Amino acid sequence: MKSVKSSASFPERGAEGVIQYRLDFRSSAAPRWAGFPKLEAWRRVLFHLGFIGQHPKRYGGLSYGNISQRLGAGFVISATQTGGMETLQPRHYCLVEQAEIETNRVIARGIYPPSSEALSHAAIYQASAKAHVVVHGHCPDIWRQSVRLGLPETPPDAGYGTPALALAVKRLVKGLPAAGVIVMRGHQDGVLAYGATPEQAGQLLVDTLARAWTLTIAINEEGET
Repeated sequence: MKSVKSSASFPERGAEGVIQYRLDFRSSAAPRWAGFPKLEAWRRVLFHLGFIGQHPKRYGGLSYGNISQRLGAGFVISATQTGGMETLQPRHYCLVEQAEIETNRVIARGIYPPSSEALSHAAIYQASAKAHVVVHGHCPDIWRQSVRLGLPETPPDAGYGTPALALAVKRLVKGLPAAGVIVMRGHQDGVLAYGATPEQAGQLLVDTLARAWTLTIAINEEGET
């Protein structure tokens, strides 16, 4: 297998982030799995809500957000540089066959390499046997209201795509319920949601966003009185 340290050229301008792990990537046919329609449907919902996407005024115009689903001993995950695409096909996902957090190594195959946050997804699957779907999204409203919402957080010095972040996520999830939302304090606006199904993980994000907006509205109203 060929070891690569950065992404290849994709049909989208901009990247979600530089791949920081050591990637052993094998070019192969796109993964096919029965859960693709529902996973992709929820990805589209989250795209339209802004958890996944690309905007010229956010993050230097780079795309952001990804989604994954457990598959056998590994998991399928949206490929790097796909965050700004409204719709994906199976070819825009790849299969992560193995992830070694401590050695900062990912083994994957597909048409395009995995997201730069593949290690964080792997950390959740390794920490919880009940987690079958993980979403990494960006949401300033949830990120700013994290403390008031009572959400668990990773340390501010654990940056995106690093083993430090993945290990922090893994430690958190081991002590949390089977489904939940985590704020990545060291990754601007970054949030993780996980659950047994796409509906559960996606709905958790939507519900948390509604709670964050409720707090913001209440604070604004108090300021007006």
